[in-house]
Amino acid sequence: MSDTPSSPVTRKSSQTEHTLALSDQLIRYTASAEWQTLFDQEKPIAEMFHVAYLAETDDLPTRPITFVFNGGPGAASAYLHMGALGPKRIQFGENGRLPKPPVRLVDNLESWLSFTDLVFIDPIGTGFSRSLPKDKDASDKPGEKPNQEPPKETEFWEVDRDLKSLGEFIQRFLSRHKRWLSPVLIAGESYGGFRVARLARKLQQDFGVGLSGAILISPALEFSLLGGNDYTLTSWATLLPSLAAAAAHHGRARWVGEPGDLSAQTAAAERFARRTLIPFLAIGDHSTPDERHTVYQQLADLIGLPLALIERQAGRVGIEVFARELLRDQQRVVGLYDASITAIDPFPNRTTYQGIDPTLDGLDRLFTGAINSQLRDTLGVETDLSYHLLNLEVFKAWKFDLKGELDLGSIDDLRVGMTLNPYMRVYITHGLFDLVTPYFASNHLADLMKLDPEIRPNLKLTHYQGGHMFYAWDQSRQSWFAEMKSFYRNATAP
Repeated sequence: MSDTPSSPVTRKSSQTEHTLALSDQLIRYTASAEWQTLFDQEKPIAEMFHVAYLAETDDLPTRPITFVFNGGPGAASAYLHMGALGPKRIQFGENGRLPKPPVRLVDNLESWLSFTDLVFIDPIGTGFSRSLPKDKDASDKPGEKPNQEPPKETEFWEVDRDLKSLGEFIQRFLSRHKRWLSPVLIAGESYGGFRVARLARKLQQDFGVGLSGAILISPALEFSLLGGNDYTLTSWATLLPSLAAAAAHHGRARWVGEPGDLSAQTAAAERFARRTLIPFLAIGDHSTPDERHTVYQQLADLIGLPLALIERQAGRVGIEVFARELLRDQQRVVGLYDASITAIDPFPNRTTYQGIDPTLDGLDRLFTGAINSQLRDTLGVETDLSYHLLNLEVFKAWKFDLKGELDLGSIDDLRVGMTLNPYMRVYITHGLFDLVTPYFASNHLADLMKLDPEIRPNLKLTHYQGGHMFYAWDQSRQSWFAEMKSFYRNATAP
């Protein structure tokens, strides 16, 4: 079997029986690793790989089922699958640090399988999910196979077609497994959080899938907040509290309250971002030298960088500048996805930082080993396909603005989804040290959503120590697990 299928095939699925022993219960479950076919005008066009963990229970109609995916675009679901939610997880080092190879898997005592069935979905081009070749319209001779075009996965690599494929998958899965009466929830990380926000509307409006809950993990919600320039203001402010948290963690910030009180430090950074930094940036050259000095000094104290550097940056400190400069005197850089993690700067004398990010590139060996072991060894998946953990070809080819959207976002869809279904609970969570999708961006957007008082309590935001994958921190994962148990009880209560 080649990496690119030459003809539509039904791949060999796998079903295995397992148990997960927790402190308060023994869960018996079936693990199904399968390819589900996607169709266009009744013709097969792709096969979407997924792993479903379905518990054995007498209360099947009332047991929640959660569809899970990651982001990228181009990331498979292995990160949430093997990092936090599945029955097996990677054993990380202390506070999310990378362990020595080889990767070690352990029973996940915080697996969500204790309160929901789980379906991990790999979008087309990720994991084992692939497009299928299409038959050409040609005058073939009787008895001969039709001419075929090679698969075109790129048609799935744009915003709306991607969401449609996920909606089609969920709809067909519910039908095949007779789960239309189960409470349905969706969970996504990073760009997967963007998917969740848009699907909160689309699943209900276009596919007839009523949602009990939507869980957004380290989400990217409005792309205008993912990077700033000389002419934008808000992204610099929404990034600031994460910079302040990281600086405090490394002992480089001036403490606002008691040393070690991270919550007081981030609260001060949030106030400064809203009340000082945004107005200051907005007035541009109309600020006086004294005003600039005062603001730059306050900013330097909060994020632990030299005043001269803050002045050169004119108060606009990007994530790569911060990652390179915070611990430069130690020849260390901090991670972009988790700024609590440090690594040796391989090129300390070069003008700009040219090393790799230890909190993204360094994780590849862990998750690639973990997911291949889980699928091929534990679940018995037999395939010659390569598992695409993070397919950069997908990311490079992704069409973000197919409809000419200048500022791609998802908050409007989330607002509509919450009003379409005033019973749907929404949970947004981040790691405090994540510089790529900073937590304060979601706080800021939530404050601007103008939700009706009747449904505003349905939206909850909670953040934890750690980075983009804060669940790599044992304490954060355990606290999150306890909160999610409560969230599911409330979201699925009669």
